[in-house]
Parts: sequence; C-alpha cells; structure tokens
Amino acid sequence: MTDFTRRQALLLTLATGLAGTSRSFAQSAAPSAQKVTVALDWTVNTNHIGLFIARDKGFYADAGLQAEILPYGDTGSGTLVSNRIADFGIGGALGLFTQKAAGADLKAVYAVVQHETGRVVFSAARSEIKSPKDLDGLIYGGFGSAWEDALISTIIRHDGGKGTFQTVTLGTSAYEALANGSVDFTLEVSTWEGVDAELRGMKQHSFRYADYGVPDEHTTFIASSEVYLAANPKIASAFVQATRRGYQFAVDHPDEAAALLISANKDALTNPALIQASLKALIDGHYLRGESGIIGTIDKAKIDAMGGYLFSSGILRDADGNALKQKPDFSGYFSNIYLG
Repeated sequence: MTDFTRRQALLLTLATGLAGTSRSFAQSAAPSAQKVTVALDWTVNTNHIGLFIARDKGFYADAGLQAEILPYGDTGSGTLVSNRIADFGIGGALGLFTQKAAGADLKAVYAVVQHETGRVVFSAARSEIKSPKDLDGLIYGGFGSAWEDALISTIIRHDGGKGTFQTVTLGTSAYEALANGSVDFTLEVSTWEGVDAELRGMKQHSFRYADYGVPDEHTTFIASSEVYLAANPKIASAFVQATRRGYQFAVDHPDEAAALLISANKDALTNPALIQASLKALIDGHYLRGESGIIGTIDKAKIDAMGGYLFSSGILRDADGNALKQKPDFSGYFSNIYLG
C-alpha cells in the first residue's frame, strides 16, 4: 500500500512549508460559494492532480464551491478529517482501515486509483532473485510495521518460500540502500518512486502484490467523516463530482493537466519530467481510470477482500491496541452515493 512506504514512514521529517503552493481559488468563487477544505497526505504529487485541476479549471466554482487544498503537515489527513479540522482528506487505504477500526470517524467517498500501486522492488543486478521465494533470508529495508511483515511474508509464502526475512530500518534513501547493498529489497510506489528510478536510469525488478496472494486494492482514497457527510450531503456530492471531473480531465488531457499541476506548485514540483511520466504511468496502467472506464468508484469486492486480509493478519486493532476479535462490516467503510 502506498500509505506505508517511505512517504508515510517519514511523516515527521518532511518540511511543511508548502502553504504558498496551494493557492485558493477564492478569487473567482461566487460570494455565496460554500467553502470546502481538503487535506493532502504528502507533498504534492500526481495522486493529487484531480484536486488541483478541479480547483484551477473552475470545476469546484462551477459546483458552487470554494475549495481550499490544505498543504501537507505533520498531522495525517485521516486525523484531520476524523477530528473535523478538514472536510475531506486524501490518504492511503491502510490508514483508512486501521484508523476506522480503532474508532476514527472516516468514510471513503472516492477511489483515486483502481489498483494497487505498491511493489516489492530490488536491483536488476540481483539475477539470483527470480521470484519472491528467493527473498527468504534476505534483508528488507523498511520500517518494521506489522503490515510490512504480513505483506512480505504472504508474498514469499505464496511463492513457496518460508516467509522469513530480516528487516533493517532505513536511515537513508531506499535507492542508496539498494545500490550499496545494505538491503536486498524494499517497497515502493510504482507510479512515483518507480517512475523516478526509471528516469534516473536505475535498473530494477519488482513483484506485484496481487500476483502473490495479497488482494488487489484501491491504494488511495478521498475520505470524509460521517458527521460531515450526514450534515452536508449536497455539498459532499458537489465536491466529489467536481473532483471526479478533475481526474477525468487529467486522463483525457494529460499534457495540460501536468502543466497545470506544475504551475500551481512551482516550488514543490521542480522535475516536470517526473510529473509527466508519473501521470502517464497512472493513465496507461489503468489506475486513475479502470479498464472498464470507471473513475472514482469504490469496488466493494476490493474493500471486503483487503479488509478481510488485514483482519485475518491481525493488523486491525481497536482503540486500546488490541487485535479485533470480530471482523467488521466493511460496507460502512465507504460509500459511492456522492458520485451521483
């Protein structure tokens, strides 16, 4: 899951000075426009493109909204939403499942991506690694979470291995760790870190989680709180539908969309080639728009499968930190009604 790569693990080390890059669209909003806030889960990247398109192309204004995109800080978007500091937040699936299981007021209302974007990755020079079972006994560069342990063990065992490996907490970039041999493999987001590695000329191989026993999933969602949704159903629908219009525009007009995202975040996005290549990967891989043409719709089967996997793996815990004894009804974790 993208929500537990170095993006999430390095939460407290990221500078929060991006306020100037998230311009409000208030100047052109009607005086009666309803203000809506949406929190980011990380520094601006292509997962966020639909939000900026909807704001700067006027889709939110068309829907009677004045949308403010809150800059990323050291408080997660799920926490901001569940505590009613932000109306909506973009974030990873793992955060949604674990926070809601622990009692947080969260409900997913939009699937940013239709498939898992995470990968197990290793240097292409490691010719002895031909399938996941060859990772048995090797050194994984990560952050020692229960999710990582379950994920990697599942992948190795599904391929016939024992599911045993060593974990080293990364104190440097994963690229450097792989290159200098201090770790043998790690996790990355294929549509961002993987694209970046390719642009850098780094030769890597990877394994898709879903090929080895881990359910495919919507890696990233936009969520709100049930309190907000119950009190503001029309505003929520207007926001979600305008947001989908933004992501649809990005799929249909990738060059213009990439240019708009870069223009809105000049200080943060200084590598146009990465933005363009990442957006192409999201489109070509049927992440933003699924093979059937679906954009934004949350698949109940994916929610049930990943929720069940996390429950059976002991990842879902209550507010006291105890593993849940009864599998939740995951239908309460999401809703598609705001898509219209």
